[in-house]
Amino acid sequence: MTVQKFIKYTPLDISGKPIDSTYELTLNILDNSGNYVLHKDLLRHLNSKRQGTVSTKTRSEVRGGGRKPWQQKGTGRARAGSSRSPLWKGGGVIFGPKPKSVKLKLNKKERQLALQTLLYNKKIMLMCANCNIDSNQKVLVVVSKKTDSLKLATQNLKNVELILASNLNTYSLLKTKQIVLSSSSINDIKETYCD
Repeated sequence: MTVQKFIKYTPLDISGKPIDSTYELTLNILDNSGNYVLHKDLLRHLNSKRQGTVSTKTRSEVRGGGRKPWQQKGTGRARAGSSRSPLWKGGGVIFGPKPKSVKLKLNKKERQLALQTLLYNKKIMLMCANCNIDSNQKVLVVVSKKTDSLKLATQNLKNVELILASNLNTYSLLKTKQIVLSSSSINDIKETYCD
């Protein structure tokens, strides 16, 4: 069963001073543990990154091996029908990997529920009162639009990941310790993931 939770936040300017207005983000999260939805969404995200193009040749695909190596009987050796048998050097591979699709379907509402549950569990703080962000821990910066100056400012920082609000995913939220949101990205999150 889903319940509504509210997170109140006060936006801060660049210097870390709070702006007068206070906002509220409404999230629908699972009442009991939502780990199964998070796990399913995480698998979907990681599976979608796989190429699935790895391939090996079976005995029928390996070049050669059409002639019977020796006669069936009378030689004293084990019977053999092809030099491309998987038992032979230069033969095919038994049950080797073949190209396949590993996509996992996840409903839109399940994905939204996973993101909202994770956002609530991470206790979103736009910034601490004094912009006290620990650079030794993973920081996720969520913006509505990536500008060149913002990309340049964050690309060399070790633990900072810049992501669009529209591209927000469970994997990025799970591996981060702190989340920094721009005010416009909060509106995008409300429109995209909240009801």
